[in-house]
Amino acid sequence: MLDWHTFTWLGDSGLLLPAAAFVFLWLASSRRTWYSAGLWALCFGACGAIVTLSKLAFMGWGLGDAQYDFTGFSGHTALSSCFWPVALWLLASRGGHRLRVAAACAGWVLGTAIGVSRLAIHAHSVSEVVSGCLLGVAASGLFLKLQHSRPHPRLPAWWVAASLLVPMVLLPPGHRAPTHGLLEYAAARIAGLERPYTRRDLHAGTHPLPRMRPVKSIF
Repeated sequence: MLDWHTFTWLGDSGLLLPAAAFVFLWLASSRRTWYSAGLWALCFGACGAIVTLSKLAFMGWGLGDAQYDFTGFSGHTALSSCFWPVALWLLASRGGHRLRVAAACAGWVLGTAIGVSRLAIHAHSVSEVVSGCLLGVAASGLFLKLQHSRPHPRLPAWWVAASLLVPMVLLPPGHRAPTHGLLEYAAARIAGLERPYTRRDLHAGTHPLPRMRPVKSIF
């Protein structure tokens, strides 16, 4: 039986954020690949920032679309579709062109599977997964496109493997990072609400109450 929760775990921010940071450090370790390191930080960082802003916009101000059941980009899908193609491409960086292309395509397939897993466990709507996938593919595709005209990084395979294995040990299957809860808390605090907006609010047309500030005594 296919375990969709395992695929979801492969897209958890607690796994991908440190893994992406490791990839940046490996690329930045050589002057020859400084450009690649900066480009990776820009593409992955922009992808993560767009996801975060879309979630904060909904949780704090209810900016979503009830017709398409959209409450923000799927972070698992977007980050996976951005990270895994580049990670597998780097893992095959000492191979030929066809091997690198095949590795990147395998990463996009994996990112799509992670998106499907979010649908299977009812964590996201179709619009959120599709938009997240397109965002991640655009970010990783931009990195690989701009990288194409530059010297190709040739990292030892064990470097890339280590950048994947270390976060997996720190966040084993069955565990997840508390990023969603943190975003909910931040959105409610910034927007001055008692609680964040939820999907139920989106479809029911309800709104969270403003957060009540304690009244200071004049005595």
